[in-house]
Amino acid sequence: MIEKAAELIKNAKHVTAFTGAGISVESGIPPFRGKDGLWSKFDPIFLDINYFNQYPLESWKLIKEIFYDFFGKAKPNAAHFALSEMEKLSYINSVITQNIDNLHQQAGSKKVYEFHGTSRNLICTNCNKIYSATNIDISQLPPKCERCGTVLKPNFVFFGEPIPEPARTNSFAEAAKADVFILIGTTGEIMPASIIPIEAEKNGAKIIEVNIQPSNYTSSITDIFLEGKATKIMQKLLELLKGK
Repeated sequence: MIEKAAELIKNAKHVTAFTGAGISVESGIPPFRGKDGLWSKFDPIFLDINYFNQYPLESWKLIKEIFYDFFGKAKPNAAHFALSEMEKLSYINSVITQNIDNLHQQAGSKKVYEFHGTSRNLICTNCNKIYSATNIDISQLPPKCERCGTVLKPNFVFFGEPIPEPARTNSFAEAAKADVFILIGTTGEIMPASIIPIEAEKNGAKIIEVNIQPSNYTSSITDIFLEGKATKIMQKLLELLKGK
């Protein structure tokens, strides 16, 4: 099956990778859902935009602990590097990611659409000025905008917020033109991101799925299901594409 997948990628005109939390698990970042997910340990209310606006300090205490003190130490893994290498070799045109961890870019991927935004930037909730998270001292909570003094929030999507542009439009545009879509570490549970692979399949794309277990996509739209860890499978795919 992995050889079939490599052949599909080799012969494709436009390949898009679509990644979810599963690709970053091997970098030490837990998924949000599931028995070991973040929501089994924390009440997700702290990432609700209305709660954040009302109680920014309470939200920021958990945001700092989870997304900056803990996740901030994560490094790209072999699956991220394999995707970056496949892009360099012109086998992959772009990556759509639901993740906010910036690991694709750290691994060297150039064309990345961050569907849910990114933790590497902070945005002012009043004047929309954007700061690099590395330039803001978050030991003093909540961090404030130096221009207008209003609270900053991480520049990723909270519950109750819309998907950012142009990531949303670009992601659906990829679903319209890709003839091969590689799903990696995504279960298909998060709307509206979960619609993107379905749109790709409707538009004629072949779906290659890389997951440690079957997902919502496996029996509905997946053409080739590669079961296993993303690091192992993506490295093997890369080797086959390079003719090893």
